[in-house]
Amino acid sequence: MDENRPVDDDLQRLREERLREMEARLMGGRGSVFELADDTFQEAVRAHTALVVDVWAEWCGPCRMVAPVIEDLARDFAGRVAFSKCNVDQSPRLAAQFSITAIPTLLFFSNGALVDRVVGALPREAIKARVMRAFG
Repeated sequence: MDENRPVDDDLQRLREERLREMEARLMGGRGSVFELADDTFQEAVRAHTALVVDVWAEWCGPCRMVAPVIEDLARDFAGRVAFSKCNVDQSPRLAAQFSITAIPTLLFFSNGALVDRVVGALPREAIKARVMRAFG
């Protein structure tokens, strides 16, 4: 019976990802999380007055725990706060610029300025409280 558990967990995770993708398409991308990289970071910070950047990596277990929280919050704050993801392995300049030494790290930008930082996998309500504190 335990042999099926990883398969069942993987299937559930895939179903949830599929559902989120479908919801994002139906919403026309509104409330979705977009990808950032070294070469698109400055443009994104200028384009969004309120921006949360989730710095993560594929191999990071806690990052996978935070990802669905970020996606949920992107829907909750759609139209008010933009949410993005930046793969630390593919964006070393950004990681160096903000002294990222542990992931996941959430960076909060208001009008182009870094106003808050969260390191580690916090629960949804804690992250939501930080978003509300950073952006009112």
